[in-house]
Amino acid sequence: MSKVALITGATRGIGKEIALTLAKENYDIAINYRTENDEVQNTKNEIEALGVKCLMIKADVSNFEDCKELAEKINEEYGRIDVLVNNAGITKDTLLMRMSENDFKDVIDINLVGTFNVTRNIIPYMIKARSGRIINLSSVVGISGNAGQTNYSSSKAGIIGFTKSLAKEVGSRNVLVNAVAPGFIETKMTEVLKDDVKNNMINLIPLKRAGKVEDVARVVKFLASDDSSYITGQVIQVDGGMLM
Repeated sequence: MSKVALITGATRGIGKEIALTLAKENYDIAINYRTENDEVQNTKNEIEALGVKCLMIKADVSNFEDCKELAEKINEEYGRIDVLVNNAGITKDTLLMRMSENDFKDVIDINLVGTFNVTRNIIPYMIKARSGRIINLSSVVGISGNAGQTNYSSSKAGIIGFTKSLAKEVGSRNVLVNAVAPGFIETKMTEVLKDDVKNNMINLIPLKRAGKVEDVARVVKFLASDDSSYITGQVIQVDGGMLM
């Protein structure tokens, strides 16, 4: 029987690449989405073309009841949940002096509260099975901070604390909890940046290049696999050495 992986916010970018990478490893896939669009069906088609099942469920990670129904539907469809990748996230960047209450709250609600909501509803299935992998997408700015991102940095720092605390709670049940902290990765979110901003970022990276979504997905694949069976509570930076 194939293992099952839920990847939140995976209709594009890093999340989509993670879903495709795990599908190639013969995982059946579940993905949530908030609004119907072409990317939802395209992602489902690409995953199913790899010969595995793909369940698409409409659910807002900032809504606890949505996340409860999400977990129940996956269990009903597949009968198991082996891997959870908390990837869903948004940005609303601006300096704190210009940041509205909603700018701060919306980012925290999706990125950090969403990680709690999904995990809280998935974890009982893993504890019952005495097996599971939870992989949370943080960011290097959750470690270093970044001007104009007090909301985003706070959410990603919170995910690191969440990861380490949960790892201590569920390790005895063979549920491993780790975080991945990407650096400057080429996505639709970063391609809109001005060239001088991109160049300044790359100059801070010892490898002198931006990362690719595949670089992040391969680390997630490792953490989801049996090869990581003695690793928990860790934060793995995928940043080309930016924060050494």
